[in-house]
Amino acid sequence: MNIFYEEDGSFKAGTILTDNTSSLQVETAHGKRSKIKAANVMLRFEKPGLSEFMAQAEAVAADIDVEFLWECSPPEEFGFDALATEYFGHAPTPVEAAGALIRLHSAPMYFYKKGKGHYKAAPPDALKSALASAEKKRLQAELQARYTEQLVATTLPPEFADKLQQLLYKPDRNTIEVKALEAACAATHLSAAHLLQRCGAIPSTHDFHMQRFLLEHFPHGTGFPEVGVDMHPELPLAEVNAFSIDDATTTEIDDAFSVARLDNGNWRIGVHIAAPALTIQPGSPVDEIAAQRMSTVYMPGNKITMLPDNVVQAFTLSEGNLCPALSMYLEVDAVTLEVLRTESKVERLRVTANLRHDTLEPLFNEETLAAGKLDYPYADELALLWAFTQKLEALRGKSADNSTQQVDYNFYVEDDRITISTRRRGSPIDKVVSELMIFVNSEWGKLLATHDVAGIYRTQNNGKVKMSTVAAPHQGLGVAQYMWSSSPLRRYVDFINQRQIISVLRGEEPAYARNDNTLFTTMRDFDAAYTLYNEFQRQMERYWCLRWLLQEHVQQTEALVLRENLVKLERIPLAGRIPSLPELPPNSRVTLEIGDIDLLDLNFNARYLATAEAVS
Repeated sequence: MNIFYEEDGSFKAGTILTDNTSSLQVETAHGKRSKIKAANVMLRFEKPGLSEFMAQAEAVAADIDVEFLWECSPPEEFGFDALATEYFGHAPTPVEAAGALIRLHSAPMYFYKKGKGHYKAAPPDALKSALASAEKKRLQAELQARYTEQLVATTLPPEFADKLQQLLYKPDRNTIEVKALEAACAATHLSAAHLLQRCGAIPSTHDFHMQRFLLEHFPHGTGFPEVGVDMHPELPLAEVNAFSIDDATTTEIDDAFSVARLDNGNWRIGVHIAAPALTIQPGSPVDEIAAQRMSTVYMPGNKITMLPDNVVQAFTLSEGNLCPALSMYLEVDAVTLEVLRTESKVERLRVTANLRHDTLEPLFNEETLAAGKLDYPYADELALLWAFTQKLEALRGKSADNSTQQVDYNFYVEDDRITISTRRRGSPIDKVVSELMIFVNSEWGKLLATHDVAGIYRTQNNGKVKMSTVAAPHQGLGVAQYMWSSSPLRRYVDFINQRQIISVLRGEEPAYARNDNTLFTTMRDFDAAYTLYNEFQRQMERYWCLRWLLQEHVQQTEALVLRENLVKLERIPLAGRIPSLPELPPNSRVTLEIGDIDLLDLNFNARYLATAEAVS
């Protein structure tokens, strides 16, 4: 005796070897033996044989019109054999009964399974909805297949045009566009970005990186709402001849300097900081903008300012601009250059000149100073500041020889061309600005601590830098306390600290109490934003380094071994791993052949050619 039975959701036929009433041992046509429950047996038959039965039953099932079968079915629950009788118009043969069961089972939209061999016809409305859903899925599958085929052929489907940002930066894997793109990527062995680039969907690799950053951190755009700037109160006018020193592209000029001879023969050196905190009140619209952005975002050839342009223009220390300033005046001994006393005040300042690095550095450098060439504007003032800041550096316990070995890189982008220049850290221009900023930031931090007024400090202990509301040493700088307060147009922490400094100088209640939650929120948010912005700046600098290699058609270059197979290329701040590099000690100079450059992944291939020399 043969049986037709259900096992694991499918139907099979077998010969009974042993019948134990509640269970049976059967053998299939392929010789596989198994034990099944008697309840799973749908039919018992003798003919046809096992080898023909399943093929004939499936052929019968294929010929059954499922819609007609559904129309023949009763509204109540039924057994498959009863419906087979109704459908065929006679008592079905085993093959016909099995065929009807197979067809019922294969149409779950038409028939709901209610038990072994029992079904119930789907209600008309439910069937209509299920069929519509199935048709929709079929059409979507066809559309997805077309998308995938076009992408593999490096043709961008027209429907993708307004979905590119989502596909590149925030793909939703439930959409057919993303499913098609993933399938095409698997077929072409390309990443989504590289495949879309081949399809012409990424005309600008620069914009690809820029848009990723903006979508994540500036989803509503980089523009500002319209805000006004309150007029600052009448302040005493600083009777100084002040000048600033900045990069050629700087528009947010936070600091300026002045030098004057006192009646007693000593020098009075002024450090003047733009004072937006004087009129921008906590909680005001401008303050909320600054608190949201936390910092200006820098990148080669562009920047996203922390403050709206009309606010920047009202406070930036640009040439001829009369604006409020927070000034610190240092009385310096004419002979020893020792700081005898300091005085801070809020005043109006008119800057008489904005000196720029590119024009000043050829005139103001160690060589011209050594040669006594002081035939340029503010030469005497700069020479004094150079001597004085060397004194400040020594008092911090820092070695001038060490600082001059490091190199800073400047990026200039014009007409989509990149220029990368270098400036030695510790050069006269660099040292004059940095040492005076370290001094005032340390002194103003001391001012707040002395008056028990809260501030946001940067501390360093055992090499770890952190932010704190408590004054503590910064070991790396060699000062007893240090805070950021000299760039209030560009950093919100400086803005906060400037408010506190002004309150002390005016004898007013501080804007923020010691345990004010604003201070802790600002530290947290600023640290997060500043880390992200710096990472983006490094990423875009790497991008422009790669662009420079392409622009200058660099095929071979020297590089310095940093460690293992990691090298830094000469002339530009670009590092990468070279798999072919032999084992060499750090600081070895090698010659590399530049290979493929990937502006999407920000990577490059290079091949080791030769070892040049070791650098001590």
